[in-house]
Amino acid sequence: MEFRQLQYFIEVAEREHVSEAAIALHVAQSAVSRQIANLEAELGVDLFEREGRNIKLSPVGKLFLTHAKTAMKAIDHARKQIDEYLDPERGTIKIGFPTSLAGHLLPTVVSAFKREHPNIAFHLRQGSYRFLTESVKSGDIDLAFLGPVLTNDPDLEGHILFTEKISALLPEQHLLAEKRSLLLSDLRNDEFVLFPDGYILRDVVVNACKESGFVPKIACEGEDLDAIKGLVTASMGVTLLPDSSFYETKPRYTVKIPIEIPDVKRTVGIITPRSRELAPAEQVFFEFVIKFFSVLEQYQ
Repeated sequence: MEFRQLQYFIEVAEREHVSEAAIALHVAQSAVSRQIANLEAELGVDLFEREGRNIKLSPVGKLFLTHAKTAMKAIDHARKQIDEYLDPERGTIKIGFPTSLAGHLLPTVVSAFKREHPNIAFHLRQGSYRFLTESVKSGDIDLAFLGPVLTNDPDLEGHILFTEKISALLPEQHLLAEKRSLLLSDLRNDEFVLFPDGYILRDVVVNACKESGFVPKIACEGEDLDAIKGLVTASMGVTLLPDSSFYETKPRYTVKIPIEIPDVKRTVGIITPRSRELAPAEQVFFEFVIKFFSVLEQYQ
């Protein structure tokens, strides 16, 4: 079995079209067909079901595609590690991050790192909690910032960088806007603006409300911090957000109020895979992040 055969097979499988795969691979269609035929002969199975000019994966082909992709990722990771061992300062790091850390934490860390390691490049991917954890597991992302940090996943190592409080954000004309602090139960009759299902910050808020004896009434949803803040500004409801999301300023026509009871907080950190070692450039970045936040903590 050859590397080229796996490469050609994956391209054909994803497109379900030999000629389109050949164009994408910049080779002749006959070369693609020959490599697929050789692969099927070696395995002793039909990887595709052919219906005239159309093809689709056979059941065993679907199974083989999963393993082929895993093998290709392992080969790519091995190549990357070798290249970076030769020159760790010229690697590329694939980093994931959630929307709640996009405004301040990520640009602060990356810019500080780039000042010391200007030749290391980044591929940045924003996504939901589930997307980030699954992408690190699969190898699509090398490591990811996360909040709260996973500490009980057998496939991921969670490294806590700091813990932050979560505060209430209210429209400035709200009846409780003048209060210095709140009991979360004070908001039991309010409508809430939250992230959609599948976003971890939604779960944090809902669980905190349940701890305070009520289920929040959700008036509307937003998929990023700006949308959530904008909806609160428009008096569509109240919300709870991490304090880091107010680092530079809070939105106009709103008030940020600490929550006294319960003590709502989240951990923030970085997750790495347990199943593979970080490549040299990734390791350099990981160690930089750990040191960066340990120094910040000393001055807080």
